[in-house]
Amino acid sequence: MNNMVNFLKQSDIFYQFTPTQLELVANLCQEVIFNTGDIIFQENSSSKELYVIAQGEVDILINRGSGNIEKKETAVARLRRGQSFGEVALVDEGLRSASARASQKDTHLLIIQREKLIILCETYPQLGYRLMYNLAADLAMKIRNTDLRIREQLLYKPTDKK
Repeated sequence: MNNMVNFLKQSDIFYQFTPTQLELVANLCQEVIFNTGDIIFQENSSSKELYVIAQGEVDILINRGSGNIEKKETAVARLRRGQSFGEVALVDEGLRSASARASQKDTHLLIIQREKLIILCETYPQLGYRLMYNLAADLAMKIRNTDLRIREQLLYKPTDKK
């Protein structure tokens, strides 16, 4: 349990949590180990968990193929220790917009079920406020980075002259 608290403490999404709040969240965590190439979840699958990387790396992949027949997966991000993914599952239970794949051997993930975390947030409003604030900050940073990448592609990509 103490090990999980230390991992959570290093995660941006649990920034400024008190030791008691970290322990409450740690009680909800399930640690799962993945190896290189293991699929954590598939694009367009249901979304009900938040993941925190305790050790290793995870690639976030999108399918650029047309439909399910042709699969052309492209890595759009590589996440490392302390980073989280699957945050949108806390807001809605829609379909995943990307796949996640372990990119290192012995990738340790802490998995937190949406329903349990929502109940914890409702029971402890200060914890819920801090989590949602950190979630908003994390998603805002990811949106900004994506905007910059799109802008870079549009502005600096050589145009084909025909």
